[in-house]
Amino acid sequence: MSAATVAARRRVSPRRAAARAVRRLSPRLRRRLIALVVAALVLAAGYLFWLRDSSLVAVERVEITGLTSSDAGRVRAALTRAAQDMTTLHVDRAALDRAVAGYPVVRRLEVSPDFPHRLRVHVVEYQPAAIAVSDSGQVPVAGDGTILRGVKVAGRVPTVDVDGALGTDSLLDATARGGAAVAGGAPALLRARIVDIERRPDDGYVAELRDGPELIFGAASRLRAKWAAAARVLADLEARGATYVDLRIPSRPAVGGLAAATLTPVAPAGPALGTTPTGSADTGVADAVTPATAESAVPNSLPTDSETPSATPPADTTAPVTEAAPVEPADPLTAGAGGGATAAP
Repeated sequence: MSAATVAARRRVSPRRAAARAVRRLSPRLRRRLIALVVAALVLAAGYLFWLRDSSLVAVERVEITGLTSSDAGRVRAALTRAAQDMTTLHVDRAALDRAVAGYPVVRRLEVSPDFPHRLRVHVVEYQPAAIAVSDSGQVPVAGDGTILRGVKVAGRVPTVDVDGALGTDSLLDATARGGAAVAGGAPALLRARIVDIERRPDDGYVAELRDGPELIFGAASRLRAKWAAAARVLADLEARGATYVDLRIPSRPAVGGLAAATLTPVAPAGPALGTTPTGSADTGVADAVTPATAESAVPNSLPTDSETPSATPPADTTAPVTEAAPVEPADPLTAGAGGGATAAP
């Protein structure tokens, strides 16, 4: 066999090789193969053009979970109406999203069809993190600055001042968005104790606690670590009577308003109260978690200015908290008299 013949055989296309393989089959096997191909095409056509939109698999039961807001009844009705026009083999997720587009409390939908007649929809809601106050009025907002018009606020949330117009879907004021991010990163029990959040020229974002010290955050960044450090310091009995806690360096929070000799050093950013993401349902209960868990539980925020860390406390009476001799907190958020932070476990 010549080299040219060998090269020509090597250049045979896969399609031609498959055709040759079929021709080598016996007539009986070829007929069976053709019958199988035809049957597969018929089944595929029947699925696409009949079964998946057939009443045999129509959605008859819609299970909706995750609704807690005042719009829960209307959101449930809108989703049920949209889902009843679908089948479990043909779920139109875009139609479900359009059905709840007019409800700002809905963050996203998690849809799971259950063959043959049930559709499960879990609604992930935004949770109000703060009240945005402007000259035109006030509205609740989520931690990412999303405006939640018509959503009722359960319990206490801090206020954030807005410079200029509020906006339509989200806050236009970048400073107000940073304040909402600080509020949204707070553990549930601490968020209920924040009176307001403001941005000062020298200290950055500052949260004023009810019956407690001011929390100085600096820039609206690294909020997971800063809130973990805040909860750690406020839970320490030795921090009672403090007037402020500087969290700009979260690994070394500084407590002000106490004599240096009266303060036992607190370990940096240890176990802290559990945090509640602003985009999920808030149970109102904070659990003790490790720093890694707290770091992943609180949503990221939008930095609005640069960090200005300073290891030197702003006042002469400030006692920086060092990492020596860790002290286990007796009860989460326990503090004493004299202006210190107080909260139930």
